[in-house]
Amino acid sequence: MAAVGERQISYDARGLAEPVADAPRTAVVDANGVATFDARDLTTRTINLELRRLLYEEGVDEVVVQNPQGRHSLGVGILRRCKIRFEGSLGYFACGIIDGPEIHITGRVGWSACENMMSGVVVVDGNGGSLTGAAMRGGDLVVRGRVGARTGIDQKGGTIIIGGSVGSMTGFMMQRGRQIICGDAGPGLGDSMYDGTIYVAGKVKSLGIDCIPGEWTDADTELIERKFRIYGLGSPPEFQKFVCGKVLYNYDSLEPSEKKLVL
Repeated sequence: MAAVGERQISYDARGLAEPVADAPRTAVVDANGVATFDARDLTTRTINLELRRLLYEEGVDEVVVQNPQGRHSLGVGILRRCKIRFEGSLGYFACGIIDGPEIHITGRVGWSACENMMSGVVVVDGNGGSLTGAAMRGGDLVVRGRVGARTGIDQKGGTIIIGGSVGSMTGFMMQRGRQIICGDAGPGLGDSMYDGTIYVAGKVKSLGIDCIPGEWTDADTELIERKFRIYGLGSPPEFQKFVCGKVLYNYDSLEPSEKKLVL
């Protein structure tokens, strides 16, 4: 523990600095090694501390969090393979900066769920807010309901699957990865995207700058059928494919070696 001015700083199991606080130690671990705790009377801080205590100090591989009650910033910074189930809804910035966990949220999520997600799986049974999957780098993010605007903004990898419709500017400045949208898409789809692929089953209100229809391949069919099978989404509908036109950023003026770096 170190002192910074009058503020005491401790370091968690990952070596990250954080203000001094105590985990509530209320979890019960059953015979199968599954830890469960009720978050109804806990704060965001103590919920996350209890999660980290179980996952990093106790070595538990599966945790159930009951009654999260829409609190913000839960399940963030989990950097190991494990299973977490939130029985209820989460607020803003849920499950951001994660690398490896499988997370199931039985309710809905607010803005910016899974921002900067690096790997793993997150499944949301309800709806999501705007900026879902912002700057996502890898893994699978599945929202069974609808989501708001700018889904997958600045997406750098991974797959985002939306069971319902998406709002305006979905895929804005997308760099890589895939989005599978089973409903309608709002105006400005794929605006200013660099690369990546967006699939839409419903109606598209309008395409953004440099977003164009793409040529369908067998690899597209295989990808969608596989993802639908993995997540129990039934028979896939017919999708349209959209990609970057590669005009906005002067791709034609680049040397072949430069194109490889950009793409």
